[in-house]
Amino acid sequence: MPRVAGVDIPNNKKVWCSLTYIYGIGPKIAYELCDNLNIDPNKKAHELSQDETTRIAQTLDADYMIEGTLRRQVQTNIQRLKDIACYRGLRHRRNMPVRGQRTRTNARTRKGKKKTVAVKKSVKAL
Repeated sequence: MPRVAGVDIPNNKKVWCSLTYIYGIGPKIAYELCDNLNIDPNKKAHELSQDETTRIAQTLDADYMIEGTLRRQVQTNIQRLKDIACYRGLRHRRNMPVRGQRTRTNARTRKGKKKTVAVKKSVKAL
């Protein structure tokens, strides 16, 4: 398995698809990277030479924000929103959907498992 930017990319997939396993690299950037470095994007990852792998790693380090740096920046941005107590920060703080989705139903991914509230039964007077 070639190792690029601290991530083992899969051998049996095409280069452009393997590069998307790196956090911060999507299909568009993967194709751009292959085009800029004159690497065939449809070549399998295990067919990459050592030179090509090092060129990919150097370009990613120089030109793109990926993996740990990107994760840290995203967390910093979320923390800033929480600190200034804006609406989006409050939604992050409460673990609720941030971008305007409905919450009466269908917010289970963000809100977590349903918490059932017991209904009180009224005592009938005799």
